[in-house]
Amino acid sequence: MTTPASLLNPEAFLSPLAIEEAVQRALAEDLGRAGDITSIATIPETTRARAILIARQSGVIAGLPLAVATFQRLTPDIGILAHFRDGATVASGAQVLTISGPARAVLAGERTALNFVGRLSGIATLTADYVRHAAGTQLRICCTRKTTPGLRALEKYAVRCGGGFNHRFGLDDAILIKDNHIAVVGGVRPVLERARTHIGHLVKIEIEVDTLAQLREVLDTGLADVVLLDNMDTATLTEAVKLAGGRVVLEASGGVTLDSVATIAATGVDYASVGALTHSAPNFDVALDIDA
Repeated sequence: MTTPASLLNPEAFLSPLAIEEAVQRALAEDLGRAGDITSIATIPETTRARAILIARQSGVIAGLPLAVATFQRLTPDIGILAHFRDGATVASGAQVLTISGPARAVLAGERTALNFVGRLSGIATLTADYVRHAAGTQLRICCTRKTTPGLRALEKYAVRCGGGFNHRFGLDDAILIKDNHIAVVGGVRPVLERARTHIGHLVKIEIEVDTLAQLREVLDTGLADVVLLDNMDTATLTEAVKLAGGRVVLEASGGVTLDSVATIAATGVDYASVGALTHSAPNFDVALDIDA
């Protein structure tokens, strides 16, 4: 039996609770108070249908567990044959899922399932493009908190399906000291000292710097685990890597595009954070066709 869990990317992770919550919320949004009144009005209750979820472009697929959960939430009388699992590379025209069951349920779940697969596959495919551009270097591509409200766990999972890595999930799982924190507290050293005093031993501290002078100041304190190099050109990034000498993890941020990521990777930084992975990924073109 095909289950949502069986289609998860084995190299990523996504809580079953996140799947259940997202599907329930999406179906409630679409079916509203009366359900799919078009299908109810036009299709006899006993009619059955067989449908194929087809990729209309090539790329990395993601979101299949949510598509499966969508149809299974609408009826227990559903049969799903999966031809791929999340994280797989598919060609244009590939048959991804075969769905069989009551026609009303298949059509009621169509748009919700396609929305999940289209959105998450788009993120996974864009992430894979960035990863390919950085191939042969130590650079890891990671996402940010610039996600769709309510869909962060899903979108960050899609980044992992594309071969990327996750930055923090929220404000509560890591410390990231930005320029405004430094300005309010009054300097690099005092803000780092306060942070180190108040956190537990498993919490990492990252601090953003705009200049090499700030980086030197951070290194002198010995209190940061990661330094975010904000909007630095490649020459400055290269100098920052030399200056740090492996003492901290370095993350490039700001202006990281498909055109620039290879050059950034060549500087020797450890990570590049790319907000575009989640806020600007184009939708992946998928369709659900009834097999007559």
